[in-house]
Amino acid sequence: MTNDELEQTGDLEPNLDEQQYELMRASLEDYELDDDDLSLIDLDLDVVPAQPAPTAPVLAIVGRPNVGKSTLVNRIVGKRVAVVQDTPGVTRDRVYYDAEWNGREFTVVDTGGWEIDVKGLDLSVAHQSEIAIREADAVMLVVDATVGVTDADERIVELIRRSGKSTVLAANKVDADQQEADVAYLWALGLGEPFPVSALHGRGSGDLLDQAMRILPKVSAVRRERPGEGPRRVALVGKPNVGKSSLLNQLAGENRVVVDDTAGTTRDPVDEVISLDDELWTFVDTAGIRRRVHLQSGADYYASLRTQRALANAELALVLIDGSDDLSEQDIRIMQQVIDSGRAMVLVVNKWDLVDEERRMMLNKELDRNMVQMPWVERVNISAETGWHTNRLTYAMRGALDSWDKRISTGKLNAALGALVAANPHPVRGGKQARILFATQVDVQPPRFVLFTTGFLEHGYRRFIERHFRETFDFTGSPIEISVRERQRRQRR
Repeated sequence: MTNDELEQTGDLEPNLDEQQYELMRASLEDYELDDDDLSLIDLDLDVVPAQPAPTAPVLAIVGRPNVGKSTLVNRIVGKRVAVVQDTPGVTRDRVYYDAEWNGREFTVVDTGGWEIDVKGLDLSVAHQSEIAIREADAVMLVVDATVGVTDADERIVELIRRSGKSTVLAANKVDADQQEADVAYLWALGLGEPFPVSALHGRGSGDLLDQAMRILPKVSAVRRERPGEGPRRVALVGKPNVGKSSLLNQLAGENRVVVDDTAGTTRDPVDEVISLDDELWTFVDTAGIRRRVHLQSGADYYASLRTQRALANAELALVLIDGSDDLSEQDIRIMQQVIDSGRAMVLVVNKWDLVDEERRMMLNKELDRNMVQMPWVERVNISAETGWHTNRLTYAMRGALDSWDKRISTGKLNAALGALVAANPHPVRGGKQARILFATQVDVQPPRFVLFTTGFLEHGYRRFIERHFRETFDFTGSPIEISVRERQRRQRR
């Protein structure tokens, strides 16, 4: 069949895509590739429907106050994510962190200290620890080896036994070999071998995590896959008093959450299932993010942690800003937080009815200047109080989620990339020029791409490729991630 005949049947483009794919795929034969590379290269999300990734198992870290749970969490995660102080009771809520050990991914849950016969806030903290045990696949009980077994330790052991959860016992604050003999008495707790560890210095943490991997299942039996079945989850995020709760009430058509002029009225995330344009959505009203989490204290700090968790469990974020107020650094930081979390995003400029023409022009300039790296973010101007233009949100949300879910076939991807690099090759640096050998999409939600190259790709060139992907395939409203794998040519024998 001639090209003219192919054009008439509409089959020319698929054949050209296939030809480009075969050429770029063949070029890889001259390069060193491992089994992981080959599995990614042969992956085609357009042909093989993406299945929900197995949900990582959950490990709850529990114990009395001030035994070093948060310090141990930081050691397990590999960075300082949990706040640590000598004062007991710094951690109150259940806080979830992603972790990895020897190639296995899991979720670690930092909890507040469990105490006997407490009231008020301390009682709520204790209840959170009990919930963490119930909602975990396995438990790590942390005890202070320098103090010995207390009544509270024994009561926690009773809770764990009633739950039936597999448990690893961490004897913390064992900073030297001479102290290891002192942990033998912990066998009396009946939880098996106690593992001496120093969370502060990392001593013994490897053996402890090896045991944790033995008792954790490959796939969680208690955690819902994300994104799960049911309505798409949308988090309302932004600074305090930008109108998140007002928007939720407006979309619901009734007062579902408390609205007050006082900034920070909302403390805990509030889930509401709402029908918009004959489609169900789960909206999560979150506490306002005032500033960087590590600069906060008290209720603001814990509200921010809950907001982060609500964002992690969402698929799309509506980032609200106050159109009548100057665009702040904090507004931009919140947008970046959404991008870093890998969630789809729509920017909602609220209180537009309070903005005069001069302020609108100024705000447009502020947004153009501060969002130069985020031109793909859809923007909707609304008034949450009156409902003006809130009917436009559904279209923007659907578009952003469509981009977030999007799969590009390997043939189309390499055809577009091949034409791009042929017309605009990578600059020569130091007498060498990196070449792109092949590209493949390896994941969705958000879309992730891997480029196989002969050398390092400059960040400016990577951004150039991202812009081309967005123009060609339309990823409006969704972040995309591009990673590079440099591969060496095979040695001739």
